[in-house]
Amino acid sequence: MLLYDGYCALCNSWVAFLLRVDGGGSLRFAPLSGTTGRALIARHPELGGIDSLILVEGPRVTVRSTAVLRIIRYLGGPWRIFLAGYFIPREIRDSLYDIVAYWRNRLFGRYEACPIPPAAAQARFLP
Repeated sequence: MLLYDGYCALCNSWVAFLLRVDGGGSLRFAPLSGTTGRALIARHPELGGIDSLILVEGPRVTVRSTAVLRIIRYLGGPWRIFLAGYFIPREIRDSLYDIVAYWRNRLFGRYEACPIPPAAAQARFLP
């Protein structure tokens, strides 16, 4: 399950991209501000300051650049070329991720309300 900032235009674009390329439909999505997101953060208080992407795989919770790389694993095919990002030290990857996270709302904008997912994909979204 991928938790994301439902008000962030970049995060919503990333989710739309994942819906298109995750042909197997293995990823599920939930906004951080929704019931599912708030419940996860209540169980993991250390995630309280995270306002972008959180990947939950069973008991494993991953954030920042490692979450992005783990998401790419679900896509398979030619997308796996981006797994070469694991060769970049995590501190550098996370620093780059933090720069994008800092500027994302200024560059891509924010929605007034969390957009409603497309009807064909609504079953993949949790409240």
